[in-house]
Amino acid sequence: MSQLERVTRDGITPEISRPDAAKVVAGDPVHTTWNIEDADRLYCGLWQSTPGKWRTSYTEWEYVYIHSGHSILTDTAGVETHLKAGDSYIIRPGFAGTWEVVETTLKDYVIRS
Repeated sequence: MSQLERVTRDGITPEISRPDAAKVVAGDPVHTTWNIEDADRLYCGLWQSTPGKWRTSYTEWEYVYIHSGHSILTDTAGVETHLKAGDSYIIRPGFAGTWEVVETTLKDYVIRS
């Protein structure tokens, strides 16, 4: 394995999933994940979701970079954060609220659990 790897979907078989039905608030979001790194509590790849809204609760640390689309993270106090192309954020453990995909969203992710 090379010490340098490009983050791309090319040549990776994606995993298709949906949020747990009990957490879905609206729509029927479909998640497509291209996992590139999965080692020693570190996960990296690309994730895409179609429109929908679901409840979420983070126990891990995640860095995201939004390539395309529009999503809204809303915390339990009702504070909305809009994520759009070019945005990057850190989501820290303890974040709870909803993730709403307004327009199909593609992001890079790095998760440390």
